[in-house]
Amino acid sequence: MYELMIRDGFAAAHNLRGYRGRCEHVHGHNYTVEAYFTSEKLDGTGLAVDFNILKKSLKKITDSLDHKYLNKDIPFFRKNNTSAENIAIFVYSGLKKSVKKAKVSKVCIWESEGSMAAYYEKSE
Repeated sequence: MYELMIRDGFAAAHNLRGYRGRCEHVHGHNYTVEAYFTSEKLDGTGLAVDFNILKKSLKKITDSLDHKYLNKDIPFFRKNNTSAENIAIFVYSGLKKSVKKAKVSKVCIWESEGSMAAYYEKSE
């Protein structure tokens, strides 16, 4: 089994609805996104997947979030709170739909250097 990881980032504003504390107010983060993929085989050139394919898929998602007020500008977050956990599943779901040459295995969302939430599907 092969594992690949790519990283990108975006800056966005949000606030946590129903939260009692400073994060209930509008504030922003410079998010870092790590996306992990697995593949069981290599192609004829010895690659599981060209990193450029993975990067383009992730960039499309992070560009859609960049410099947005997530709560208002992104339909998913009008119904789902803008926690790092929900941002992780949002990115994971987008990658799962767009990447066909590898399996997305995990997405990590870093709000800051010391705070990260990850989403992955439980393996059977």
